[in-house]
Amino acid sequence: MTDRKTQLADNLARVEERISAACAAAGRPREDVTLIVVTKTYPASDVRLLAELGVRHVAENRDQDAAPKAAACSDLPLTWHFVGQLQTNKVRSVVNYAGLVHSVDRARLVTALSKAAVEAGREVGCLIQVALDAETTERGERGGVAPGGVSDLADAIAEAEGLRPAGLMTVAPLAGPYAGRPRAAFDRLMEIATHLRAAHPAANMVSAGMSADLEDAVAAGATHVRVGSAVLGVRPRLG
Repeated sequence: MTDRKTQLADNLARVEERISAACAAAGRPREDVTLIVVTKTYPASDVRLLAELGVRHVAENRDQDAAPKAAACSDLPLTWHFVGQLQTNKVRSVVNYAGLVHSVDRARLVTALSKAAVEAGREVGCLIQVALDAETTERGERGGVAPGGVSDLADAIAEAEGLRPAGLMTVAPLAGPYAGRPRAAFDRLMEIATHLRAAHPAANMVSAGMSADLEDAVAAGATHVRVGSAVLGVRPRLG
């Protein structure tokens, strides 16, 4: 094993232990939680090593980095997740490789994704990004729609050709009533998810929790955790 592969294997094992322990503490089966490794700023060679180590879900947040990386790894059995704020002019590119977009937060983006998915002959799963720092306003500081906007956006996704409502995503907020309270934030997300599933039963993904707070997310009921630095190491500083 190369030094880098050994490092990744050790890191993955530690993350796996954390997820397993969190599931046990919450009384949940380990298979209830899917690990998505966020590979942003890291090369395609790392993605290949992760695939060799059994990783099947990877995520990126910038199309200019993700598109060439996904193309270089197109032979691998991977599901690509797009987790960053998405501009409509990047949608056509993102739809070519991402099976799921976690950051849907406005009707205009739904329209653009639908058009691109139809043109590409693909179905794209859409997670609505919920901004828990925006209980009374339209958008959060880090993107996302206020909880009150989730229902209408889910209906729009369900009606859009080439798209399917897959669930919800959030990032623990840095401001507002949930700042510094990730467990409370994720509990609130689960409440919103319960209402969403009543209208759209197949929208059962809850994407929450990262390297620092995955235990809180698992305890709250997240189905997917997005882990980057705990697997790949401290990120290189972007120029």
